[in-house]
Amino acid sequence: MGSATARLYAHEGSDVCIADVSGERAEAVAKEIVDAGGRATSTVLDVSQSASWENAVSATEEALGHLDIMVNLSGSNYRVSFDDQTEEMWRRMIDVNLTGCFLGIKAVVPAMRRTGRGVILHVGSLASIRQGAGSPAYGVSKIGLVALTRSAARAYAGDKIRCVLISPSHVDTNFIRNDSEHSPNSWETSIDNPENYERRKASTPQGRLCEPEDIAKTFLFAATEEAAMITGSMITVDGGAGM
Repeated sequence: MGSATARLYAHEGSDVCIADVSGERAEAVAKEIVDAGGRATSTVLDVSQSASWENAVSATEEALGHLDIMVNLSGSNYRVSFDDQTEEMWRRMIDVNLTGCFLGIKAVVPAMRRTGRGVILHVGSLASIRQGAGSPAYGVSKIGLVALTRSAARAYAGDKIRCVLISPSHVDTNFIRNDSEHSPNSWETSIDNPENYERRKASTPQGRLCEPEDIAKTFLFAATEEAAMITGSMITVDGGAGM
């Protein structure tokens, strides 16, 4: 979702800084944008560390001149039962999914004040709407973003800074396909498993999983003047799965 959003922003004329915990991944997306005629740079960002946020904001302003939109699409999930979720898993998910967004707000607001306006966009989930029995930290972190979004919107409206939460449902990405450190998957949880794929698809009334581009378009809209009166709100992009 992050790379799709960066590519779409660049296609629409934005200068973008791609920030990722992997410098190689960030650099690869930035190069792709530049090769396509856009303007992009990259930097390393660990969203759970305030110093890393400060460095990323400084790098963005230095390379691009200003910062007026922040899209935070970081995420972590461990798909285990409540009994099997460890304290380490809990802290990791809260740090990445919720505290990382708080730290991001604290880091970008001064830059947006210097610009004179801003839009802060976070990624939620179906877990921002309803809670399941497993992976409690994921649900807590995502519903916590509802409150954080509202709080930031109220706090910074006078600075012409908006804050919006975009909540996707089942999106066909590596987050639910691959087995990675921040989002482990086995055959039992991956959508590479046809049964899992069909189960998620069947829970979506529109009959398909979301694609990254579906989510990117919503992140684009939320940052435009057409969305100027949307702040403190959640926009759900789920094909009806949350109904």
